[in-house]
Amino acid sequence: MQASAVDIRKVNKYYGPFHALKDVDLAIPPGKVTCLIGPSGSGKSTLLRCINFLEEYDSGEIRIDGQLIGYEVPGRKMSGRKLRQMRRSIGMVFQQFNLWPHMTAKENVAEGLIRVRGLSKSEAETRAAEALTKVGLADKMGNHPARLSGGQQQRVAIARAIAMEPRLMLFDEPTSALDPELVGEVLNVMKALASEGMTMVVVTHEMGFAAHVADQVAFMEKGELVAVDSPQGIFHAPKDERIWNFLRTYHERNSF
Repeated sequence: MQASAVDIRKVNKYYGPFHALKDVDLAIPPGKVTCLIGPSGSGKSTLLRCINFLEEYDSGEIRIDGQLIGYEVPGRKMSGRKLRQMRRSIGMVFQQFNLWPHMTAKENVAEGLIRVRGLSKSEAETRAAEALTKVGLADKMGNHPARLSGGQQQRVAIARAIAMEPRLMLFDEPTSALDPELVGEVLNVMKALASEGMTMVVVTHEMGFAAHVADQVAFMEKGELVAVDSPQGIFHAPKDERIWNFLRTYHERNSF
């Protein structure tokens, strides 16, 4: 049996008295796409951020390729240096693009390669150009963010992440800040990554993407992982009434 790329076991997260994640168990298979869906405030983004320890989980374990992240052993945090080393294999794309406004698209992608990977400027720019070409922005490399659409800026952010050659990609609502007409171009880039066998965990409200691209779908509500199943199982034969209710509400809101 193939080991999980990410193994999440009995993870709990509190914000003061608020119990944000409740004994979450989830296995992320390598080379597959896992979509996290559910109502706003259900803990999806919190769980995603715990995977690369941007949020500290309070109990349980998260292992990436078998290695515990954030802690040397449960209860004792790992050093910042070791955490940074682990994060080098994890790419993350946020709702906001977080691009440097004074840098061109190519410079935005190359900067991390120089600072984190230690590449020379010429090596970094070559790799940045390859990544931007991959996301369909070969003709926008010299543009600053202000001269790019929201969808193009998000594709630069994806290029910046994949240029680091991660083994795992995390996407936190990557299309939520985009105008509807720009969503498709970002989803197409993500579909291409999925087709190449990139291990991906995607928090999304794009049910079509989850239904057609995901290998497994995890439904969360009120900090609980309610169900993990194939897209067919979640969208066409859910075993929990909470999933039916969520999907009914979603379709009502999005039927015009």
